[in-house]
Formats: sequence, structure tokens, C-alpha cells
Amino acid sequence: MRKSDLITNISDKTGIAKVDVLVSLETMLKEIKESLAKGENIYIRGFGSFITKKRAAKIGRNIKKNVAVEIPEHYIPAFKPSKEFISEVKEMHAKVNK
Repeated sequence: MRKSDLITNISDKTGIAKVDVLVSLETMLKEIKESLAKGENIYIRGFGSFITKKRAAKIGRNIKKNVAVEIPEHYIPAFKPSKEFISEVKEMHAKVNK
């Protein structure tokens, strides 16, 4: 499913105009990005958590030049689904695969 499909589905189910759904979705995604960039985690009960994970510094290798390269410590965004979300996905896949 693409973002446009998601917007269409939400619009069809709620009766809200696609433009309004698009603005809401874009605003939500922007807020998530900005919060994670500031180091703030986002917790959505029943869905999951958007968090930042710390990656330790390590030595990598530039294969073309055969040189060791130091990769500094950095943070990456991550999503951790809630237990409810995981169980719903498992149940749906179990029903589909029967």
C-alpha cells in the first residue's frame, strides 16, 4: 500500500475529503520526524513507539580503496510495535494462511 492508497482508504472510511486527510497525514509525519530529530520519543498506545536508537562507533571498510574508515556514534529512527499490534498482525496472518 502506498501513501495515496492510505489516504484514499481513510477518506472513504471517514467521509473526510482527501485533501484534508493528506494535510493531516503530512502534518503527523512531519511532527514525528521533528520530534525524533530533537531526541523525543513518541508513544502511541495500542500502536507502538517511534524511538531513536544509538549506534555505537565502529570501524568500517571502504572496499574500493581497501582503507579502514571510522564510523562515528550516531542515532537512527526505529519503530517498536505494541504487543496488541503484534498479536493482531499474527492473528490476521494466521487467518489468511489457513
